[in-house]
Amino acid sequence: MKAITRTTLIVLLAIIAHVVRAQQTPTINPVATFFTTNGEEQSSDYQGSAPLRVKFEANIANADGWNAHFEWRFYTDQKRQTPYLARFEQNTEVTFTVAGVHYVELFATFVQGNDTVEYTQEYWKTADPIRVSIAESKLEMPNAFTPNGDGVNDVYQAKPGYQSLVEFKAYIFNRWGQKLYEWNDPALGWDGKFNGQDVKEGVYFVLVNAKGADGKVFNIKKDVNLLRSYRE
Repeated sequence: MKAITRTTLIVLLAIIAHVVRAQQTPTINPVATFFTTNGEEQSSDYQGSAPLRVKFEANIANADGWNAHFEWRFYTDQKRQTPYLARFEQNTEVTFTVAGVHYVELFATFVQGNDTVEYTQEYWKTADPIRVSIAESKLEMPNAFTPNGDGVNDVYQAKPGYQSLVEFKAYIFNRWGQKLYEWNDPALGWDGKFNGQDVKEGVYFVLVNAKGADGKVFNIKKDVNLLRSYRE
């Protein structure tokens, strides 16, 4: 076996020192968890309906012994020049209520003695930000329902496909203007009852006031045909 020369030993020690330093350098890997109506999803990008609650985590490593400073920046312009929101904790949570594409970056600085590790402007020139795309608002109400207990169209509610609603209020009136029911969640609706009793077949009236994440206002007024004897 050949003896290791002094030069080779110095090179090996330098490589080992470099590896050790690399292992000890703080790193970030920002991730987002999206809390949707259908459960939780985790991804770097997401497209969906508002309001959308998102938890952002710095996901740091090798930071023991380092003093850390965090700044989450939220942008709506693709060039990401002026953030509309900043948060200064390691992990943060935001509810998105404005339609459009949101870009999220984490600026992180680690200091230990005279050593400083930065993930700031230079880092984000090549790294991809987290993208959150909030869809434009949409809302439609049907003109009839059949509350006959057959499990089909038994509840009067918003048509499937509604999205990005940040405000919602609906009212049902009879032909004399008496309010029979009201609700404030587009996923819910009226079962055709008043004071626990089935109302008669006929024409009723719905009034809906809603607002979308994109600022769109919905003022819906229309007749509602209650067809109790109808079956699919």
